[in-house]
Amino acid sequence: MKPVQAAVSLSAIGEAADARHAAIMCASHNGETVHVRAMRRVLALGPLDASALRNPPGWPLDAATMARAGEPTRERHNCSGKHAGMAVASLHAGWNVDSYLRARHPLQQRVLRAVVAGTGCETPLVGVDGCGVPVHGVPLAAMATLYARLSRPERFGDLAHFVRSATSAMREEPYLVAGRRRLDTELMQAADGIVSKVGAEALACAAMLDPGLGVAVKVEDGGERAAGPVMLTVLGRLGAIPSRALHRLDRYVSPWVTGGGNRVGRLQVELDLSRD
Repeated sequence: MKPVQAAVSLSAIGEAADARHAAIMCASHNGETVHVRAMRRVLALGPLDASALRNPPGWPLDAATMARAGEPTRERHNCSGKHAGMAVASLHAGWNVDSYLRARHPLQQRVLRAVVAGTGCETPLVGVDGCGVPVHGVPLAAMATLYARLSRPERFGDLAHFVRSATSAMREEPYLVAGRRRLDTELMQAADGIVSKVGAEALACAAMLDPGLGVAVKVEDGGERAAGPVMLTVLGRLGAIPSRALHRLDRYVSPWVTGGGNRVGRLQVELDLSRD
């Protein structure tokens, strides 16, 4: 949902936000220095500082950055860019900044309407995400529909321009969306015309922009290691990733399995893809 959440925030912030602002607002980032700096640039649009963030403290996802971090912080949490955007959007719109996490907050009500427009699901289940914002439960097919509609943003009505800005920013600044040794970043760097975004509990989604197709993969038990390989296999079968790009992404397509510190096998995806 982050591209849609970011689009709603961008609609309140206005033209002051550039592609780097938008990309970090769409991110589940590593918490590397480049990500923290980009997130602070979003807060500066307020101007606000890190005290406005309502996400919990988090460790960097990047192992090298984590080793240097010393302690978890709100700024290094992978969702801090999204939260920075929501806080600044609330300030610009004249809404209460401190309560932007609440489901009844005007910003979150706009997000809910955008989710309905994007998924076609009239009654999403609304819970609380790990980072504290409202999270929307919809059928898997509805998530694929939302990603298809990211490539046809007129389906979002008045939000269309800002949806287009969010997806364009992800394509323009893929490193800010995730970071070092992350699938979203490397997939968008390797293949043209794809917007990729992983989510919690082994959810992986992608928009194929030219044909206007959406793909959503969910591993039922939340096992993260299978989501990326399945996503890449499906995109490959659909012709969205050329063979040379799949070769570059081989360690995501068929990850190594280790035992005793040694490579002992590889994860292989076997699936049948059919058109209804």
